[in-house]
Amino acid sequence: MTGIILRGIGGFYYVMDDQGRIHQLRAQAKIRRVKLTPLVGDRVEFEPANGDMDGWLREILPRDNSLVRPSVANIDLIVLVAAAASPKIDSLLIDRMLISARKAGIEAMLVINKCDLDSEAAQDIKRRYSAAGIDVMLTSADKGEGVEALKNRLSGLTHAFGGQSGVGKSSLINALYALDLMVGRISDKIERGKHTTRRCELIPVEGGGRVLDTPGFSLLETDLIEPREVSAWYPEFFPYEGKCRFSPCFHAGEPDCAVKEALEEGKFPRERYDSYIEILNEMKERWKNRYD
Repeated sequence: MTGIILRGIGGFYYVMDDQGRIHQLRAQAKIRRVKLTPLVGDRVEFEPANGDMDGWLREILPRDNSLVRPSVANIDLIVLVAAAASPKIDSLLIDRMLISARKAGIEAMLVINKCDLDSEAAQDIKRRYSAAGIDVMLTSADKGEGVEALKNRLSGLTHAFGGQSGVGKSSLINALYALDLMVGRISDKIERGKHTTRRCELIPVEGGGRVLDTPGFSLLETDLIEPREVSAWYPEFFPYEGKCRFSPCFHAGEPDCAVKEALEEGKFPRERYDSYIEILNEMKERWKNRYD
């Protein structure tokens, strides 16, 4: 039989077959031998349980795409969620996730939740990322603002919600699909989510799509990129590529750099440039030591 992994817990994988039935399975040893870890969202072949005998996950079918964090496969769209209010947006994390999604060939969008708590901050974040060609929507899970528009945008897609703990991912999913996922709260001391999602789970929803509720995270290492290629992941730089004095140009400290000139003229947000420089410096160091 074939099906899709909905979740994995304690060495068991819960797979939904084509008729919507759920099967509890163990992974066969041959999957472990090839060091292939089953991921939520994987399409698989399996042998269902027979009496007292366990069911077995026999083969992972070829993936369209996958991500390391969140650990998911075969995603149409990843929804990055940030908050207009607490916790403060981690722009570098968002930019890392955008790069990771694009490198994996997955469409990404940004949702600014809690827009009712600080509409000015929400609009500022929207301007910053809309200028980079990112699809941005504003929502308030608590007030229902923007929820129906987001639901229409996600209809029929297998989509994952990712972002910092406490930004309201589970609250958004509950508001979108009338579910009852555990909702976290923010620690006043460290501005991080508490008692939030602990595992990745694929949930079939009305309209034929599937939503992945994923644990919040605050750290993510970007895959190694050759330093001169980092700028290719910043669309706002594209109009100025090839116009610098030097080629290649890292757009860091070189004279007569068209990207730096555009930055000083306010053509794109400084926050995006600052995150570019941080990721560029990281990649230069890692590239230099890649054989160590």
